Amino acid sequence: MKIDIFNHVMLPKYKEALYKYADKFPTERAVQDKRPVLTNCEERMRKLEPYEDLVQVISTTMPPIEEIVSPEEALELTRLCNDEMADAVAKYPQHIAAIANVPLNNIDYALQETERAITKLGFKGIQVYTRVNGKPMSCDEMTPLYEMMSKFDLPIWIHPMRSSGEPDFAAETVSYNQLFSIFGWPYDTTAAMIRLVFAGIFEKFPTIKFITHHLGGMVPYFSDRIIAHYNNGLERLKGEFFPGLTKQPIEYLKMFYADTALDGNSNYSLECGLAFFGEDHVLFGTDMPYDVENGDVSIREAINGIEKMAISDSTKKKIYEDNARRLLHL
Repeated sequence: MKIDIFNHVMLPKYKEALYKYADKFPTERAVQDKRPVLTNCEERMRKLEPYEDLVQVISTTMPPIEEIVSPEEALELTRLCNDEMADAVAKYPQHIAAIANVPLNNIDYALQETERAITKLGFKGIQVYTRVNGKPMSCDEMTPLYEMMSKFDLPIWIHPMRSSGEPDFAAETVSYNQLFSIFGWPYDTTAAMIRLVFAGIFEKFPTIKFITHHLGGMVPYFSDRIIAHYNNGLERLKGEFFPGLTKQPIEYLKMFYADTALDGNSNYSLECGLAFFGEDHVLFGTDMPYDVENGDVSIREAINGIEKMAISDSTKKKIYEDNARRLLHL
């Protein structure tokens, strides 16, 4: 079996309700309108037909709901969204599982909907964006949510979020050449991971589980640079560890999980991520349906990349299936 840990939907009822505010997310809307598989589950099932052994863990695509509407409206919309995803799971139980969309502009509402989605709807975790109303994921307001997810022993999916309106240079007003997503998203993932580490989240919640998109962003490729620069920092501090930590930063970074969604089939980049995170922390993920064939390329090339890797069948099985089963208690 292959369990696709990170792919996306925007189902019809939620889309209709959210699109009343479409003027607030024009870039995301323009992309989503070209991806009917986000909304059409029947078309999604047709895409999966060539892969009889493929199961998808669906998550709601951008934008972050907390950036679009008030807390009360966000709670209402996330309940609608999660109920609709639960209906899809009930209709296609052999092919779909789900994680919750939660309203992070009010932590009490977020806790309320997280608990409902997991205990009542049977969801397997939640999704959080790398920015939480302009704040890092490590901000104090998020602590109760991390405590709850640790008690549920279910993962938190981290999705990068940088918009085209965020300039790459101070003298400009927008991002050019799609830098905001091609390179900005892996950077934002990396920044979120580092901030979570230095905020001591793994110290407070040793069993917490985060799943990063795009194979942990920049972390695997720059792991030696991370070690060298933080070693220099410790030398200046004249300490064995950074304040509040009991391990080196790189050891916490290895505690994250990472998916294989790299928009291609380069076994070299996959092998870099696998070497860093280890075979127990890499999960099959496709990023479907964000490709030129509305999902076909995402699935096909994610599989091709894994198959090209010089790894054992047992390691492939962990990536495809076993790690997800363990994390999600399947």
